[in-house]
Amino acid sequence: MRPVELTVLYADDAMLVLDKPAGLLSVPGRGEDKQDCLSARARQLYPDVLIVHRLDMATSGVMVLARGAAAQRTLNHAFASRSVTKRYIAIVDGQLAPPPEDWGIIDLPIIVDWPNRPRRVIDHQLGKPSMTRWRVLSHNRRLDTTRIELEPMTGRSHQLRVHLLALGHPIVGDALYASQRVQAMADRLLLHACSLELSHPVTSQAMRFVSAENF
Repeated sequence: MRPVELTVLYADDAMLVLDKPAGLLSVPGRGEDKQDCLSARARQLYPDVLIVHRLDMATSGVMVLARGAAAQRTLNHAFASRSVTKRYIAIVDGQLAPPPEDWGIIDLPIIVDWPNRPRRVIDHQLGKPSMTRWRVLSHNRRLDTTRIELEPMTGRSHQLRVHLLALGHPIVGDALYASQRVQAMADRLLLHACSLELSHPVTSQAMRFVSAENF
């Protein structure tokens, strides 16, 4: 295990909020080379931490962990009931036109692309319901990119990446879904979990945690 490298945004007896760097797994993978991850590093300092949700390895930003089984149950229920609000910032390829209203909605069902795992695809017959709110923040005409804000209404794996690909504007640096040209535009996936709002698992106090993107 590597030395503990953690950016702690918040910690108390019930929960731990961390700023996950891009390129680090949220939880251990298969194989000895995939044991270094955010949850394992956190456990070195907070032995009672338990996973509540995950971010893709390539995604950076705010991630919450529970401390103890009771807090985990409460937070799991909060995520399952969609009472947690998550926002992301992404840079996508091309000039994405703003939606007619301030926020648009992508409503496209997602399923695992079994022959090409871990990829996901849109499947209108077999896919699970998947919804994402989005809005345009700015355009960079020199680089031909668009900065957008995203709010997943459901929590499917790779949801934001698949939905933006379906719009014809893949996320810059996406090694799994973008073309080689768009992959080469950045040395990482330009997707960052910038904020998370939830109720504290013990006190029910409304809390909001933020992390600024560095791209």
